[in-house]
Amino acid sequence: MEYRRLGSTGMYVSEISYGNWVTHGSQVEAEAAEKCVREALKQGITTFDTADVYAGTKAETILGRALKGVRRESYELFTKVYFPTGGGKNDRGLSRKHIMESCHASLRRLKTDHIDLYQAHRFDFETPLEETLSAFDDLIRQGKVSYIGFSEWNAQQIKDALKIQDERGYNRFVSSQPQYSALWRVIESEIVPLSQREGIGQIVWSPMAQGILTGKYLPGSKPPAGSRATDKKSGAGFISRWLRDDVLEAVQRLKPIADESALTIGQLSLAWVLANSNVSSAIIGATKPSQIRENVKASGVKLSPDQLQAIDKALGNLPEKDPAKTESPNPRA
Repeated sequence: MEYRRLGSTGMYVSEISYGNWVTHGSQVEAEAAEKCVREALKQGITTFDTADVYAGTKAETILGRALKGVRRESYELFTKVYFPTGGGKNDRGLSRKHIMESCHASLRRLKTDHIDLYQAHRFDFETPLEETLSAFDDLIRQGKVSYIGFSEWNAQQIKDALKIQDERGYNRFVSSQPQYSALWRVIESEIVPLSQREGIGQIVWSPMAQGILTGKYLPGSKPPAGSRATDKKSGAGFISRWLRDDVLEAVQRLKPIADESALTIGQLSLAWVLANSNVSSAIIGATKPSQIRENVKASGVKLSPDQLQAIDKALGNLPEKDPAKTESPNPRA
C-alpha cells in the first residue's frame, strides 16, 4: 500500500480506502463486515469512510465495533452529515443543531473521541452557509474533528465556502468526496483545477462505477447472481444506468490494456483514478476479504501515457463529463 497527503494537509491517507456505504448493516452481516475491516487493515488500508445515514446509522455502529482494539492513531476515520437520520424536521441538513447533534451521535457509534475528517455530505440550500461553516469550525476547535470536507459540491459552492472561511478565519475545507471513475469524469473541468489551487484533495467514491468497471457484467448477458446489480439493498438502482450493451462492450475493450500490465479490469480502473494527481484516495467497498486483497493491488501501479490514451480510446464518448452533473438535492423536499 502507498500513501498520499490529503490535499495540502500534513495527514497521510492510504491510496485505497475502505468505505461501507452499501455493505455494513445492509448487504452483509456484522461478522462478515468485521472480517473485511480486519483484512483492510492487514493489507495496509488505514483510511475508513462511512456516514451517519448509511444503513440508517448501523454502518457507523458496525465500523466502530470492527475497529475496537485497534490503536486509534494508526487509522484515519471519516464520516459525514447531511442526509436524514430521523423523522424530525431538524434531523437533516447542515444547520448548527443537526451538525452538532449528528457529530456527537457519530462519535458514540464509532466509539471514538474524535473524527479525523468530517464531511458535509451534500450542499444545504436552506441553511445559511456561514452557519454551517461556523459549526464545523467549532467542532475543530473543540477537538472533536481534525479536518473538514464536503461531498458533491459544485465549483461555485466551494468558492463561496472558502471565501467565508478566509474572511472569518475559520478552518478551511481540505477534501472533496465526489463520484469519479473512467466513466464518470464530471469533476475534471472545474472541481479538480479549483481544488488543486486551493489545496483540496479528492477522496473519490465509486471508482469502479458501482462494479461496472470490474468487467464482470457482460454485454447480452444477465447480471451475475449475487452481484450488486441484482441486490436492491446494495445499490441496484445506481448501477442500472450503466447496464447497457454499448457500455459493457466498451469495458471489455479494456481487458487487453489490463492484461498488458497483468492487471484485472478492476485494478486498471482503480489505477486510472489514482493517476489523477489531485486524487488522495479511492474508496472501495467489499462484501468479502478476497475483494480487498484483489483491489489493493492497484496501489502503486503507474499507468503510462500510452495506456491512459488507450483507455480513453476504448471508452470513446461514453464517459460523462458535464460539470453540471455535480449537484445536491434539497434535504427537505
